[in-house]
Amino acid sequence: MIWTVFLLVQAVLLYFLLTHRSRSKRDPPLDKGVIPWLGHALEFGKDASKFLNRMKLKHGDIFTVRAAGRYVTVLLDPHSYDTVINDSDSLDFTRYAQVLMERIFNLRLPHDQPAKAKAMMIKHFRGTNFGALNSTMSRHLQALLKAEMPLNQKDWKDEGLFHLSYSLLFKAGYLTLFGGEQNNNSTDPSRVYEEYKKFDGLLTKLARGTLKPEEKRTAQSVRQRLWELLAPAGLTEDSGSSPWLHAYRRLLQDEGVDQETQKKAVLMQLWATQGNVGPAAFWLLGYLLTHPEALTAVNTEMETSETSLLDRPVNTPVFDSALEEALRLTAAPFITREVVQEKTLHMADGQEYLLRKGDRVCLFPFNSPQMDPEIHQEPQKFKYDRFLKEDGSVKRDFYKGGRRLKYYTMPWGAGTNGCVGKQFAINTIRQFVYMVLTDYDLELCDPDAQMPEVDASRYGFGMLQPQGDLLVRYKPRKRL
Repeated sequence: MIWTVFLLVQAVLLYFLLTHRSRSKRDPPLDKGVIPWLGHALEFGKDASKFLNRMKLKHGDIFTVRAAGRYVTVLLDPHSYDTVINDSDSLDFTRYAQVLMERIFNLRLPHDQPAKAKAMMIKHFRGTNFGALNSTMSRHLQALLKAEMPLNQKDWKDEGLFHLSYSLLFKAGYLTLFGGEQNNNSTDPSRVYEEYKKFDGLLTKLARGTLKPEEKRTAQSVRQRLWELLAPAGLTEDSGSSPWLHAYRRLLQDEGVDQETQKKAVLMQLWATQGNVGPAAFWLLGYLLTHPEALTAVNTEMETSETSLLDRPVNTPVFDSALEEALRLTAAPFITREVVQEKTLHMADGQEYLLRKGDRVCLFPFNSPQMDPEIHQEPQKFKYDRFLKEDGSVKRDFYKGGRRLKYYTMPWGAGTNGCVGKQFAINTIRQFVYMVLTDYDLELCDPDAQMPEVDASRYGFGMLQPQGDLLVRYKPRKRL
């Protein structure tokens, strides 16, 4: 008994020595929490925005917290973001990305070359294939909308707006990039979406490693079904998939990646390309429906512009401002780096702090700049014209501490985290909103309905999703 107590005491002392950390003069403020090892992990994961706001009030724009054995330095001063975003020597993006790839997708790419994959994506999503992608997406959206609600149907149809937006845009995106034409030998997009939604519902727990035993079994079976459904996608030139996906699979083959691992990589790309557009369209349409003056302004612009010519560039400043405002309120990714060598972080206010090797650095643009009341007056409110000047031109001048900001909203990330498919995503959302508002009468089932609350557990993983849905009804618009 004495030896047991002695060994337990020794173990506790050894643990304390290995995990003990105190703040030096050069370190950011340190907050380890009261629970050994776990620290602030539970509060961080439950509602990151609320937790980080509390830490900012306590410590300022930079602080280090302990979460599940890791030390994470959080920077919330947008004037200082570039010192993190532009440093690829001391701060590494790929290591944490690889951790998430393995946790979420059970994927290891031993010879991963993200720079090559990104260059390939730039070629297809910004290059000569961009116009063809837009046209294909438009065609699939039109077909799916007509199948959902034939133009000769006269009765109202009730639907949850989130389900409608997410399902239609996911299926259209799947057909455009992964599945080819409907009604041929490709996988039915509805089957893929059904399995994908189950997977998406477990994604944050997969990323944090907090699945319960039953959820682990569900996640594995759902991933397995998705791997099989996606197996043909991009495998050959005549598979019906986009040239980008075929080129991506060729890159994996050239790197020696086997077929099983390729299927896992295709699922990762499915999530990366389809996980945010549907939710973004939901928030935009939802805010328009619950703010009639905004809906009127967007409709007026669409009626007087060439927005219907969806295969050419269009100037839609009102729509763009409304979309940017919806994204400001609901786009909440983390920008995370691993500290691979000790770095002195130079803040914009002249302060300097030491970043320790082995720690992580995290930017959370949702809290700052996007929801900072000094930058955006009444930040909780949806103001469709927030990004417009009085003359209707684009507003880009926003300030904090009397200084003009480079980053006043960051829904698309920045630097190596910048979204390659940004313009394609914007065009897709514009096409969808245009088709819905032009071809259909769309209204709230309850005229007094308010936007649902966000699911706080999804902070850090791209677009937020709602708790519940917003019930709408729609029917084909009568043509004069």
